[in-house]
Amino acid sequence: MKRMKLPFIAALSVVAGSLVLSGCSNPTAAPAPDESGATDQTLVVSSADFTESEIIGNLYAEALKDKGYTVETKFRIGTREAYIPALEDGSIDLIPDYTGNLLLALDEDADVSSPESILSALPSVLEAKKLTMLTPAAAEDKDAVVVTRATADKWSLTTIEDLAAHNDEVVMAGPPEFNKRPVGLPGLEKNYGFVPSKFEPISDGGGPATVKALLDGKVTAANIFTTSTAIPANDLVVLEDPKNNFPAQQVVPVAAADKLDETAVETLDAISAKLSTEELIKLNEQVSGSAKVEPKQAAITWLTDQGLLGN
Repeated sequence: MKRMKLPFIAALSVVAGSLVLSGCSNPTAAPAPDESGATDQTLVVSSADFTESEIIGNLYAEALKDKGYTVETKFRIGTREAYIPALEDGSIDLIPDYTGNLLLALDEDADVSSPESILSALPSVLEAKKLTMLTPAAAEDKDAVVVTRATADKWSLTTIEDLAAHNDEVVMAGPPEFNKRPVGLPGLEKNYGFVPSKFEPISDGGGPATVKALLDGKVTAANIFTTSTAIPANDLVVLEDPKNNFPAQQVVPVAAADKLDETAVETLDAISAKLSTEELIKLNEQVSGSAKVEPKQAAITWLTDQGLLGN
């Protein structure tokens, strides 16, 4: 198989310049579909353990099925600490991830000060683990420190640093790994002097349980992703991050090296080319909002609307 050189198209507004990811060739190619679209290869598509990741995983899975690939899905298998080893040992073949946090998970000393620095460093770090990334989407979903409107008004909060003046009163919620990840509590202390009096681990990736804890007053602040529909729905306030503690987080397909042939790469790149932050928020709203659409159906509808199925 030969991995394609993947240029970052200028339409990705968050990426400046002409960054190019260079791949390498390998004579043991993944089998390509025949003229009927059939292939003997099974691709195992996975997701992290939160709704948005499952939605994107379904986008990948349904598009690949439409191209004739045999696809097995293993969604919601856990955090990055679980799915990176799964990619390495062949338990799964493909998963959506987020550029900045992925790089830091693999190299905690990496430069994540800009989208350009992240995208320059990430391919070689992945290659060392026999993994590869495809073209990132324009869609971005960043970590954020979020408070209720009442708390923001009470303490005149605008930035994360403003929250540090109330360390002794703050209970912070987030996923268990947020307690130790460089961009989690360690980074917030380093960059802003923010050290909450207590950390409340909630394993739903900033989802309903985290939002409920915040709205019920059980926690004062929470790590919630910026594409969460709960933010506008509940008039929550995202505190500004002027020191960029939270790095750029473009959605990116990550695969085991030499698992994807050229057709698979083109199929996934076509999704990334159309997946904007606005479109990702719409998908989240369909699944997590009042409509309660299943992630698979939301993915099929979106792919159809974008002209990515049946072509």
